[in-house]
Amino acid sequence: MKRAVLLCIAAACANVSHAVEIFNNGPVVNSAGKSVVASSSTTYGYAANGAGTVADDFTIDAGKTWNISSIDFFSYQTGATGFTFGNANWSIVEGDNVATGNVVASGSTAVTDGGRVGYRVLSSLQNGTTRPIYRVQADVADFSLAQGHYWLRWSLTGSLASGPWVAPTSDWRTGNAAQDIGLGFRPLVDTGTQQSLELPFAINGTIAAVPEPETYAMMLGGLAMLGALARRRRQSQA
Repeated sequence: MKRAVLLCIAAACANVSHAVEIFNNGPVVNSAGKSVVASSSTTYGYAANGAGTVADDFTIDAGKTWNISSIDFFSYQTGATGFTFGNANWSIVEGDNVATGNVVASGSTAVTDGGRVGYRVLSSLQNGTTRPIYRVQADVADFSLAQGHYWLRWSLTGSLASGPWVAPTSDWRTGNAAQDIGLGFRPLVDTGTQQSLELPFAINGTIAAVPEPETYAMMLGGLAMLGALARRRRQSQA
């Protein structure tokens, strides 16, 4: 009986996913390791270098809490032969408006090399290697977000003259990414196709589920039962 109560309490309290990556906004490259510029597009990448800040959104479902420990960005600098990134300047705003939402977390975080994931290439020259895309990892001070709609805004620093640049998700799905190049945040649109875009990023940490009222009742009942068992055991040993 005691073991059954303990198992019930553990199951109620530990409804947590321990996956490292808790959100991914889309593929960076295709199965061949390429982020291909559409044949009708003229834009290799979008400025995320301080002179340009980019943003994209995500949603946390009802009853969930995200405990965030790191954020992965994906970027390139033209002509790089290795990892050239220094810092990520980022913020998370709550609400539907990327420009005026309430800032709930932010930082200027030194980044580490998460490895080269592929290359940004033209559809007519897919063996190009002058634009290597890297996973840019930012280990942030742990923070939590409750259910709601959020925007992640970011820019990166790099040691080369060109970039940092970001490319859209490799599946080219229609999205609502935004960019601010000094005129305020505006929709990020491909110059050739006029398609709105999505940007790849990943969030790492854990997801905790908020117990339902019935679960709280079960937890309290189980704790009371454990207390009674403990008192009975002490009395029998007296």
